[in-house]
Amino acid sequence: MKINDELWDAIVFGERDVVAEIVQEEVDAGIDVVAMLNTTMIPALREVGNQFSRNEVFIPEMLVAAKAMQAGMDILEPLLVQSGREPVARVCIGSVKGDLHDIGKNLVVMMLKGSGFEVDDLGVDCRIDTYQAAVDRGAQVVCLSALLSTTRGEMRPVIEHFRDRDDIKIVVGGAAITPDFANEIGADEFGVDASDAVRAVRSSLGLAAAAA
Repeated sequence: MKINDELWDAIVFGERDVVAEIVQEEVDAGIDVVAMLNTTMIPALREVGNQFSRNEVFIPEMLVAAKAMQAGMDILEPLLVQSGREPVARVCIGSVKGDLHDIGKNLVVMMLKGSGFEVDDLGVDCRIDTYQAAVDRGAQVVCLSALLSTTRGEMRPVIEHFRDRDDIKIVVGGAAITPDFANEIGADEFGVDASDAVRAVRSSLGLAAAAA
């Protein structure tokens, strides 16, 4: 299936209503929704993530692109379930105990969803039992987010809680997190930003990096 250039541009430039209109038109025309997702929608959002990593766009542009992508996903998700499409993996994510910031976390949620992951968004101020409940629901990767240096220490007890679970991977990220800190607390992977979080989650599961 060829790239839908109009849909690609609408996602990259954050035109939410246009994305919803195009996706609905394509669905009504009976096109292969999985192919459209894989050839146009996911690569378009990944391109915005790459631009963000290169400092060519910033958080506001990332947010509007991610919301535009979500407008399309809201239409496609019920159809993907009907088609039997399996998610890449099941991931949960939440800001740690005491941290009420969610902009960065929300970006990661949308990037992961757009990349084919099933995401359990746990919100903010998450305790250990919140993450455990998500794992009980089937999460294979636990993503911990912290914006503040005063809350990043709350990641350590969560990681300790899952220390003996080789089947559960821990990915950390947020403005307060550095690679050295991630290594110190025993995280499996560290994501620099929302785009890199997708790479980090894939890496934690031993999956190859998605094509650029």
